[in-house]
Amino acid sequence: MRYAIVVEKAGNNYSAYVPDLPGCIATGSTVEETEREIRTAFELYIARMMEDGLPIPQPTSIVQYIEVSAVCDFIAYGGTP
Repeated sequence: MRYAIVVEKAGNNYSAYVPDLPGCIATGSTVEETEREIRTAFELYIARMMEDGLPIPQPTSIVQYIEVSAVCDFIAYGGTP
């Protein structure tokens, strides 16, 4: 199974979460550290669910990117049309 993770810049560090596992979060000072930490958090989360006899949620999140035009980029970064 593959679960989506979201890594976001958060001020002076990064944060990550697994959309399909509420409360499964991690932080780190670099993207790489944050990815290691979210992997550990994921493993602990799943282990705890198994210990508690709870069903493991199936991954349902879909991650996709969209392309935006140069005009949208310009506006998004403070320009005006």
